[in-house]
Amino acid sequence: TYNRFSQVQRAPGLNSESWLIDGGLDVSYEVDLFGRVSRNVEAARGDVGAAEADAEAVRVSVVAETTRAYDDAASAAERLAVAERIVALLDQSLRVTERRVEVGMTTPLDATRIAALRDQRRADVPTIAAERQAALFRLATLTGRTPQELPPVAAQRDRMLRLDQPIPVGDGAGLLARRPDVRAAERRLAAATARIGVATADLYPRITLGGSIGQTSTGLGNLFGGGPLNWLIGPLLNWNLNQGRARARIAGAEADTQAALATFDGTVLTALEETETALSNYKQAIERRAALSQAREAAERAARITRAQRREGQIDSLSQLDTERTFADAEAALALADAQIARAQIDVFRALGGGWQTGGTVAPPG
Repeated sequence: TYNRFSQVQRAPGLNSESWLIDGGLDVSYEVDLFGRVSRNVEAARGDVGAAEADAEAVRVSVVAETTRAYDDAASAAERLAVAERIVALLDQSLRVTERRVEVGMTTPLDATRIAALRDQRRADVPTIAAERQAALFRLATLTGRTPQELPPVAAQRDRMLRLDQPIPVGDGAGLLARRPDVRAAERRLAAATARIGVATADLYPRITLGGSIGQTSTGLGNLFGGGPLNWLIGPLLNWNLNQGRARARIAGAEADTQAALATFDGTVLTALEETETALSNYKQAIERRAALSQAREAAERAARITRAQRREGQIDSLSQLDTERTFADAEAALALADAQIARAQIDVFRALGGGWQTGGTVAPPG
C-alpha cells in the first residue's frame, strides 16, 4: 500500500510518502459434512462425461458421413461402368440390326427402336457421373479440403465397399453402452441427480477450516525478516437461515432431474428404434439384392437367347427390344441394390455407435 500525505495531514518529523507491504499465505478447507463438495465434484464429472460423449458422437457422425461419401463415389463409378457396358451391348445389337437392314432382312424401324433404347441408356451416364463428382466434392469437404485439393487416390476406387464379415451387433446392453448419445444422456442425468445433493446440503451449515500467516513491513528488504508476524487459525461457520430459498433450489434441481430422466428414456428409445430400423433395412436390402441378382442372371440368359434367335430370324425385333430393355433394367437395378447395401451397412455402423472397441482393441465379429 502506497500513501502520500499533504502538508496539513503530515505530522512533524514524518515523511510525506510511505509504503506498507503485507505478505503471507491463506489456506481454507471446507469440511464436507453434508456432501455439498462431493456432490459438486460428482456433478462436474457428469458434465465432463457428457461433453466427452458428445465429442464421440460427432466423431462417429463424421466417420459415417465420410465413409458414405467415399462409398457413394465408388458405387457411382461402378454404376457408371455398368451403364457404359449396357450402352456398349446396345451398340452391338444396333450394329447387327443395321447390317440386317442393309441386306433386307428387317426394316429400318427395328434399328430405330434399338437406337432409341441405346440413347435412353446413354442419357443415364452423365447423371451418374454427376452423382460421382458430387460425392467426391462432399468427401473433400468432410476431410477439410477444397474440391481441387482432394488427392487423386480418393477417386481411383471403382468398386463399392463390401463388408466380408458379420457385424458384431451384440446385445441391447452393449448397444446402449456404445451409443455416445445414450452415454451423454446418462451422464447428464447423473449430473442432475448430483445437483439435488448440492442443493440439499444448503439446508445445513457450512463449516470451513482456515488459517493465514504473514508479515507486515515498510519495505521488501525486511518483509521476511524480523517484522511483526500475523497469523490466524480457526473454523468458520456459515449457515443460510433462509430455508425457503434452499428448498426452492432443491425443487428446481429435482425438476431438472426429471427432465434429464425423460431425455434419457427418450434417447434410449430412439437408439433402439434406429438400431432396429437400420438392421431391418440392412436385412431387406440383402434379400432384395439376392432377388435382383437372380433376375439379372435370368435376364442375361434371355438376352443371349433372343440375340441368337434374332440373328437366325426366329423372332421379331420387338421381342429382342423388350428382352434388351429387361436386361438393361435388371443390370442397373442390381448395381443400385449393391449401393443400397453399402449405405445400409453404414447406417448400421452409425446406429450401433460405431467403433465396437473394448479396451482399445477391436472386438472380434460375433
